[in-house]
Amino acid sequence: MKPAIRKIVTYVENTLIEGGKAAPRPLRLIGVAAVLTNPWAGRGFTEDLSPEIRAVAPVLGETLTNEIIGVAGSGEAIEGYGKAAICGTSGEVEHASALIHTLHFGNHYRRAVGAKTYLAFTNLRGGPNTPIMIPLM
Repeated sequence: MKPAIRKIVTYVENTLIEGGKAAPRPLRLIGVAAVLTNPWAGRGFTEDLSPEIRAVAPVLGETLTNEIIGVAGSGEAIEGYGKAAICGTSGEVEHASALIHTLHFGNHYRRAVGAKTYLAFTNLRGGPNTPIMIPLM
């Protein structure tokens, strides 16, 4: 099963002045998100999510990691990180969690940035235009 990634969204914010003080260099915040088809939506209760996790999470992790490293320039340029997932209303929060709370997803990013800690996270269910908060550590 190949993941059905509908789109990749990349957000870049450069802060030049924070709290009334000029930053010694622009403070850059980068967010990368994927919109994809939930592989479990509409199937009812699924006892074992692992076949889809093994098929989708590595591709998703590699795709998002490549995108963010491409924008940042290198893994060394990244000072903090986090992850978040939203599941649509026809799925379960566990579906969103399953795709990002696995080493099949996270190890791509950890290797790219030299991370030694877990990735802070949030997960939720929501409809269109649901805001997302990505915790940074």
